[in-house]
Amino acid sequence: MQRKHLKTLGAIFARPVQSSIRWKDIESLFVSLGATIQEREGSRIAVILMGQVQVFHRPHPSPMTDKGAVASVRRWLESNNITPETINNQTPDEEEDDEKHHDH
Repeated sequence: MQRKHLKTLGAIFARPVQSSIRWKDIESLFVSLGATIQEREGSRIAVILMGQVQVFHRPHPSPMTDKGAVASVRRWLESNNITPETINNQTPDEEEDDEKHHDH
């Protein structure tokens, strides 16, 4: 996983919940994890990751993600065992496999 994605993941899991995370950085993190993003009506997007679909609203007009959305993203990632700790504990082989399977 690229450093910028690790930084975004760390920000999502920071306490207290941050409201200074750009939504485009969260979407980029999702894609780096293997997610597919589909446009929906209005500002909604569907994020398909690990066989699950979550619908989020892109913030507008501000590019920043509100605390409620950050908390929702964190809960979803946690439920799929994606945390800064689990990502940092990947073996070098797993990281190589991750790089081979994802476009960056």
